[in-house]
Amino acid sequence: MMNIEVKTKKSRSVYDDAVEKGFNRRDFMKFCTTMAAFMGLSASGVTAVAKALEEKSRPAVIWMHFQECTCCSESFIRSSHPMVADLLLDNISLNYTETLQAPSGHAAEKSLHETMENHFGEYILLVEGSVPTGDMASCCCIGGKTAEQILNEVAEGAAAIVAWGSCASNGCVQAAKPNPTQATPIHKVIKNKTIIKVPGCPPIGEVMAGVIVHMLTFERLPELDSTGRPKAFYSRRVHDTCYRRPNYDAGLFVETFDDPNAKKGYCLYKVGCRGPVTYNACGVTRWNDGTSFPIQSGHGCIGCSEANYWDNGPFYSHLAEFPGFGIESNADKIGLAAAGITAAGLTAHAVITNIRKRKIIKEGVAEGKYGLEPKENESQEKTE
Repeated sequence: MMNIEVKTKKSRSVYDDAVEKGFNRRDFMKFCTTMAAFMGLSASGVTAVAKALEEKSRPAVIWMHFQECTCCSESFIRSSHPMVADLLLDNISLNYTETLQAPSGHAAEKSLHETMENHFGEYILLVEGSVPTGDMASCCCIGGKTAEQILNEVAEGAAAIVAWGSCASNGCVQAAKPNPTQATPIHKVIKNKTIIKVPGCPPIGEVMAGVIVHMLTFERLPELDSTGRPKAFYSRRVHDTCYRRPNYDAGLFVETFDDPNAKKGYCLYKVGCRGPVTYNACGVTRWNDGTSFPIQSGHGCIGCSEANYWDNGPFYSHLAEFPGFGIESNADKIGLAAAGITAAGLTAHAVITNIRKRKIIKEGVAEGKYGLEPKENESQEKTE
């Protein structure tokens, strides 16, 4: 059992601060319902989330920034659900974050070390960005220490460690060949603890919130897949939940980006979409209050939540093959085969239908149903 509760008398719950900020009970329960849904919990899970946020103390949090563009923070604070930022960011006792904190210099360092000492074994460590290592470790220094030194020091007393985004999870663009700074993902620096990876460039804000809420609710890490990603959000491919999937199965593809069929929902696989090999919740959760996601906006998935996506070939050249079963073994061949089968099926159906219609008409004429005299040969056939 992971202990992430801050044991102080003055500690307040998330709900206490929600009320103080002007959120009513309905707003709070709507937030709990949304988070429970994102985590894949049943209706009873809503009650568990609400109870945890009402009663449990806020955990201390340290949010580190290394080699990154801060897009993970931007995604989090710009979530379409205001309570994500207002409650989780303001009220989880975010004691240290270089990007958002008010203190700087010695005051900031004091806050960091006080949190590490006073909440040793209890605080949550959130890491954004990759870490330069080896001879290039000095490429990222804060307070006179390298990112590698800081990470090892802060991780020692963390109850849980979360790697935000693809930079921290996989190295991302900084680790692209030839990787001049020897950028390294968090799990390759901290090897003696479980790392929760929340990849994406950036990850979806509600997914980030869901991971934190899960730890607050159940006081344990969420169930992870073989690569360390929460199964609640990374168990299915973008391809599986994409609204364009039926057109893929039918062999209907967009050939170029100015193809008018893109508006009709044709599959973007041939213009580089990596949805078939990318695990993420984009097609389900989407962005901007569920409004859209890249594929819906007409741009193929670039696979940003997968390792080495930046080195896996040009974004706009489709994969010749990808792992799968049945119809997914080879998209190009299947597309042609599907089209051929469909055409053959339509032709066969038309032929059979016309034969049946002709037979019915001939019988009707022979019986005088249509006020027409049967032809001589048809009368002869009838007599025989």
